Amino acid sequence: MFNVVLVEPEIPANTGNIGRTCVLAGAKLHLVGPLGFELTDHALQRAGLAYWESLDVATYATWDEFVARHEDLRAAFGHPSGAAGHRGGVHLFTKRAARAYTASTYQKGDWLVFGKESSGLDAGLVEDHAELCERIPMLGDETLGNAGVWHERFRHQHPELRRDICGNFVDPRAGEIVSLNLSNAVAIVLYEALRQTGFPGMRV
Repeated sequence: MFNVVLVEPEIPANTGNIGRTCVLAGAKLHLVGPLGFELTDHALQRAGLAYWESLDVATYATWDEFVARHEDLRAAFGHPSGAAGHRGGVHLFTKRAARAYTASTYQKGDWLVFGKESSGLDAGLVEDHAELCERIPMLGDETLGNAGVWHERFRHQHPELRRDICGNFVDPRAGEIVSLNLSNAVAIVLYEALRQTGFPGMRV
Protein backbone atom coordinates (compact mmCIF):
# COMPACT_ATOMS: atom_id res chain seq x y z
CA MET A 1 0.00 0.00 0.00
CA PHE A 2 1.27 3.46 -0.91
CA ASN A 3 0.75 6.48 1.32
CA VAL A 4 -0.54 9.57 -0.49
CA VAL A 5 -0.02 12.72 1.58
CA LEU A 6 -1.71 16.07 0.94
CA VAL A 7 -0.20 18.91 2.94
CA GLU A 8 -2.68 21.73 3.57
CA PRO A 9 -4.95 20.98 0.57
CA GLU A 10 -7.18 23.92 -0.31
CA ILE A 11 -9.74 22.72 -2.87
CA PRO A 12 -12.19 20.06 -1.66
CA ALA A 13 -12.99 18.68 -5.11
CA ASN A 14 -9.30 17.87 -5.67
CA THR A 15 -9.13 15.98 -2.39
CA GLY A 16 -12.35 14.13 -3.23
CA ASN A 17 -10.95 13.06 -6.60
CA ILE A 18 -7.69 11.96 -4.97
CA GLY A 19 -9.60 9.98 -2.35
CA ARG A 20 -11.41 8.09 -5.09
CA THR A 21 -8.10 7.37 -6.84
CA CYS A 22 -6.62 6.08 -3.58
CA VAL A 23 -9.52 3.66 -3.07
CA LEU A 24 -9.12 2.24 -6.56
CA ALA A 25 -5.33 1.96 -6.20
CA GLY A 26 -5.39 0.52 -2.67
CA ALA A 27 -3.52 3.54 -1.26
CA LYS A 28 -3.96 5.28 2.08
CA LEU A 29 -4.68 9.03 2.10
CA HIS A 30 -3.12 11.30 4.73
CA LEU A 31 -4.50 14.83 5.10
CA VAL A 32 -2.17 17.24 6.89
CA GLY A 33 -3.73 20.45 8.20
CA PRO A 34 -4.66 23.09 8.35
CA LEU A 35 -7.13 22.09 5.63
CA GLY A 36 -8.78 24.71 3.44
CA PHE A 37 -12.19 23.07 3.90
CA GLU A 38 -14.21 20.86 6.22
CA LEU A 39 -14.30 17.09 5.65
CA THR A 40 -18.07 17.45 5.46
CA ASP A 41 -17.78 19.87 2.51
CA HIS A 42 -20.35 19.04 -0.18
CA ALA A 43 -17.79 19.45 -2.99
CA LEU A 44 -15.48 16.95 -1.31
CA GLN A 45 -18.24 14.37 -0.87
CA ARG A 46 -19.55 14.86 -4.40
CA ALA A 47 -16.10 14.37 -5.96
CA GLY A 48 -15.44 11.30 -3.81
CA LEU A 49 -18.88 9.87 -4.61
CA ALA A 50 -19.58 6.54 -2.91
CA TYR A 51 -15.86 5.81 -2.69
CA TRP A 52 -15.26 8.07 0.31
CA GLU A 53 -16.79 5.58 2.74
CA SER A 54 -14.28 2.95 1.56
CA LEU A 55 -11.27 5.27 1.82
CA ASP A 56 -8.49 4.56 4.32
CA VAL A 57 -7.82 8.12 5.46
CA ALA A 58 -5.98 9.71 8.38
CA THR A 59 -5.96 13.37 9.38
CA TYR A 60 -3.38 15.45 11.25
CA ALA A 61 -3.65 18.96 12.63
CA THR A 62 -0.12 19.95 11.63
CA TRP A 63 2.98 18.77 9.76
CA ASP A 64 4.80 18.19 13.06
CA GLU A 65 2.03 15.91 14.30
CA PHE A 66 2.09 14.00 11.02
CA VAL A 67 5.86 13.38 11.22
CA ALA A 68 5.76 12.49 14.91
CA ARG A 69 3.13 9.75 14.38
CA HIS A 70 5.19 7.75 11.83
CA GLU A 71 8.59 6.18 12.48
CA ASP A 72 9.63 6.28 8.81
CA LEU A 73 8.99 10.02 8.71
CA ARG A 74 10.70 10.75 12.01
CA ALA A 75 13.82 9.12 10.56
CA ALA A 76 13.62 10.89 7.20
CA PHE A 77 13.08 14.34 8.68
CA GLY A 78 15.56 14.15 11.52
CA HIS A 79 13.12 13.81 14.39
CA PRO A 80 15.03 13.03 17.64
CA SER A 81 13.33 9.63 17.95
CA GLY A 82 14.09 8.61 14.35
CA ALA A 83 17.07 6.71 12.94
CA ALA A 84 19.51 9.29 11.59
CA GLY A 85 20.08 9.31 7.86
CA HIS A 86 17.25 6.92 6.99
CA ARG A 87 15.30 8.06 3.94
CA GLY A 88 12.19 6.06 4.81
CA GLY A 89 10.78 5.82 1.26
CA VAL A 90 9.77 9.49 1.20
CA HIS A 91 9.12 11.36 -2.06
CA LEU A 92 8.46 15.12 -1.92
CA PHE A 93 6.89 16.47 -5.12
CA THR A 94 7.74 20.03 -6.13
CA LYS A 95 8.40 21.93 -9.34
CA ARG A 96 11.67 23.10 -7.75
CA ALA A 97 13.20 19.59 -7.76
CA ALA A 98 16.05 18.61 -10.06
CA ARG A 99 15.11 14.90 -10.35
CA ALA A 100 12.11 13.73 -12.37
CA TYR A 101 9.66 11.38 -10.65
CA THR A 102 10.34 8.71 -13.30
CA ALA A 103 13.99 8.54 -12.22
CA SER A 104 12.99 7.28 -8.77
CA THR A 105 12.40 3.74 -7.58
CA TYR A 106 9.16 3.19 -5.67
CA GLN A 107 8.39 0.48 -3.15
CA LYS A 108 5.17 -0.46 -1.41
CA GLY A 109 4.73 1.60 1.72
CA ASP A 110 6.45 4.69 0.27
CA TRP A 111 5.21 8.17 1.15
CA LEU A 112 4.14 10.33 -1.82
CA VAL A 113 3.93 13.88 -0.46
CA PHE A 114 2.21 16.76 -2.28
CA GLY A 115 1.81 20.41 -1.27
CA LYS A 116 -1.15 22.75 -1.43
CA GLU A 117 -2.59 23.96 -4.72
CA SER A 118 -1.57 27.62 -4.46
CA SER A 119 2.10 27.31 -3.53
CA GLY A 120 3.13 23.67 -3.15
CA LEU A 121 5.28 22.39 -0.31
CA ASP A 122 6.90 24.73 2.16
CA ALA A 123 10.07 26.23 0.68
CA GLY A 124 12.06 25.48 3.83
CA LEU A 125 11.05 21.81 3.73
CA VAL A 126 12.13 21.58 0.08
CA GLU A 127 15.45 23.32 0.71
CA ASP A 128 16.28 21.22 3.78
CA HIS A 129 15.43 17.92 2.06
CA ALA A 130 16.40 18.44 -1.58
CA GLU A 131 17.51 14.80 -1.80
CA LEU A 132 13.89 13.71 -1.29
CA CYS A 133 12.44 16.05 -3.92
CA GLU A 134 11.10 15.05 -7.32
CA ARG A 135 9.22 16.88 -10.06
CA ILE A 136 6.74 16.11 -12.82
CA PRO A 137 8.15 17.52 -16.08
CA MET A 138 5.71 19.85 -17.88
CA LEU A 139 5.69 21.99 -20.97
CA GLY A 140 5.69 25.69 -20.13
CA ASP A 141 2.14 26.65 -21.11
CA GLU A 142 1.84 30.45 -21.00
CA THR A 143 -1.67 30.56 -22.44
CA LEU A 144 -3.57 32.33 -19.70
CA GLY A 145 -7.29 32.25 -19.27
CA ASN A 146 -10.16 31.60 -16.93
CA ALA A 147 -11.13 28.11 -18.04
CA GLY A 148 -13.71 27.12 -15.47
CA VAL A 149 -14.52 28.22 -11.94
CA TRP A 150 -12.60 27.01 -8.89
CA HIS A 151 -13.48 27.03 -5.25
CA GLU A 152 -14.71 30.53 -4.39
CA ARG A 153 -12.88 30.75 -1.09
CA PHE A 154 -9.57 29.80 -2.73
CA ARG A 155 -10.12 32.35 -5.51
CA HIS A 156 -10.59 35.14 -2.98
CA GLN A 157 -7.51 34.08 -1.02
CA HIS A 158 -5.32 34.16 -4.14
CA PRO A 159 -6.73 36.83 -6.48
CA GLU A 160 -3.41 37.11 -8.32
CA LEU A 161 -3.70 33.59 -9.74
CA ARG A 162 -5.62 32.57 -12.88
CA ARG A 163 -6.31 29.21 -14.52
CA ASP A 164 -4.71 28.26 -17.82
CA ILE A 165 -6.36 26.03 -20.43
CA CYS A 166 -5.09 22.90 -18.65
CA GLY A 167 -6.45 23.92 -15.26
CA ASN A 168 -3.04 24.87 -13.87
CA PHE A 169 -2.76 27.80 -11.46
CA VAL A 170 -0.85 30.57 -13.21
CA ASP A 171 0.60 33.85 -12.01
CA PRO A 172 -0.01 36.20 -14.98
CA ARG A 173 2.89 38.41 -13.86
CA ALA A 174 5.37 35.55 -14.18
CA GLY A 175 3.80 33.69 -17.09
CA GLU A 176 4.64 30.27 -15.64
CA ILE A 177 2.83 27.28 -14.23
CA VAL A 178 2.52 27.53 -10.45
CA SER A 179 1.27 23.98 -10.00
CA LEU A 180 -0.12 21.09 -11.98
CA ASN A 181 -3.69 20.34 -10.98
CA LEU A 182 -3.25 18.44 -7.71
CA SER A 183 -5.51 15.49 -8.49
CA ASN A 184 -3.74 15.04 -11.85
CA ALA A 185 -0.32 15.19 -10.23
CA VAL A 186 -1.23 12.51 -7.69
CA ALA A 187 -2.65 10.24 -10.39
CA ILE A 188 0.47 10.60 -12.57
CA VAL A 189 2.88 9.72 -9.76
CA LEU A 190 0.72 6.98 -8.25
CA TYR A 191 0.39 5.32 -11.65
CA GLU A 192 4.18 5.16 -12.01
CA ALA A 193 4.59 3.84 -8.46
CA LEU A 194 1.99 1.13 -9.09
CA ARG A 195 3.55 0.24 -12.44
CA GLN A 196 6.96 -0.24 -10.84
CA THR A 197 5.58 -2.45 -8.07
CA GLY A 198 3.59 -4.79 -10.30
CA PHE A 199 0.03 -3.62 -9.77
CA PRO A 200 -2.33 -6.21 -11.33
CA GLY A 201 -2.89 -5.60 -15.02
CA MET A 202 0.06 -3.24 -15.46
CA ARG A 203 3.18 -4.11 -17.41
CA VAL A 204 6.45 -3.52 -15.58
